Amino acid sequence: MDNQLLSKINDHTAVVSVIGLGYVGLPLAVAFAERGFPVVGIDVDERKADSLNRGCSYVQDIPSTRLLPLIKSPYTIESERLVLREEELPIAPGHFFATTDYAVLRHCDAAIICVPTPLNKTRDPDVRYLIQAGESVAKHIHPGMLVILESTTYPGTTEELLLPMLSERPASSWPATSQSRDRQSWAVGSDFFLAFSPERIDPGRTDFTVETTPKVVGGVTPACREVAVALYSQIVARVVPVSSTQTAEMVKLLENTFRAVNIALVNEAAIMCDKLDIDVWEVIEAAATKPYGFMKFTPGPGVGGHCIPLDPHYLSWKLRTLNYNARFVQLAGEINSEMPRYWVEKVQDALNRAGKPLKDSRVLVLGVAYKKDIDDVRESPALDILELLRAKGADVRYHDPHVPVILHNGQGFTSEPDLDRALQAADCVVIVTDHSAYDWPAIVRQARLIVDTRHVSY
Repeated sequence: MDNQLLSKINDHTAVVSVIGLGYVGLPLAVAFAERGFPVVGIDVDERKADSLNRGCSYVQDIPSTRLLPLIKSPYTIESERLVLREEELPIAPGHFFATTDYAVLRHCDAAIICVPTPLNKTRDPDVRYLIQAGESVAKHIHPGMLVILESTTYPGTTEELLLPMLSERPASSWPATSQSRDRQSWAVGSDFFLAFSPERIDPGRTDFTVETTPKVVGGVTPACREVAVALYSQIVARVVPVSSTQTAEMVKLLENTFRAVNIALVNEAAIMCDKLDIDVWEVIEAAATKPYGFMKFTPGPGVGGHCIPLDPHYLSWKLRTLNYNARFVQLAGEINSEMPRYWVEKVQDALNRAGKPLKDSRVLVLGVAYKKDIDDVRESPALDILELLRAKGADVRYHDPHVPVILHNGQGFTSEPDLDRALQAADCVVIVTDHSAYDWPAIVRQARLIVDTRHVSY
């Protein structure tokens, strides 16, 4: 079966399905469609599927002009209802359509799972979306199918969680010609294939994309790895095979734990330098002149996005089940999560020096996305800063050219429509996200008081 699948992959007739059409899944689906594969996107959100089938992208990295030429829907409207035209499946090579119906998987040769893997309130892994996706795939898996998990999770997830779901299938669902028809489970590596390949999407980047970022791939068996490597090799310039799915899972966690720990280090350095009356930015720039042994990280309001604030907790949780305390990981998380509170205290101190209390002062937060030039507010430290300022009685407003509206913990915010007027009305301006669209000299001229978490107003 691996030879049959490899043949389909190499001649681009393999139908690829991508489950979860967000910041990770949609760019991946588009990359496969642009390489000539027939691609099916699956998402539980009907609004997303409808938007994509109309050629309208909601992901910043995939403009609608790039998506629209790929759209070819096998649906027709009958009596105001969408009806699937089975005769048009699999869809034409180089085309894409989205659906909420997992039943289309019976027409697919590969299923790539890109669903969210958040943390719950106790900062433990919340894998309910992954379980739902795995169970849905298990209902429609068929001989020779390749399943790949891209969602970030703890080491062991692919084999401990997904493998049992996909293996235990009734023999009645197999064709009469199958060699496995007398067994109650399917053999991974021969009947079907299972692999893990961590996503490495960095929203807003143009230098490193799906196609140009090396892809790490680990399989449950060597045959699983072989077919997964073959599939990704069709769209990615460099594929990096590793020995197991656990290794591939650990790779992603190490990458982002490395970043979280180093960001925490420079955030704490900023606090230490503040107490010592030393310019931390001058220290960092001078240290960065060393040609070896130092990698430049910069302090800020905290960490955001779906990866850095969350991934280390997956590693820490897994190690707690093995009676090991990941102290570096936990300390980094504590430091980074406290940075919003540190900067709110800076706002309070700055207003006190200006003879104003924080309560009832108008505070304008500039930028709420978790990093510059994107519209993603997931885990953004700006959300905590807004909430902390409001809790202290400040009249809080925000402006972000990329984020018109946000909803956080039941509180709604709308971006100020007139930046100049908002700057002039503010008692204090807090620079949280250093978007390129901002004219920093003009902002400095108009603002009465600035607290700059990004060192862009100097």
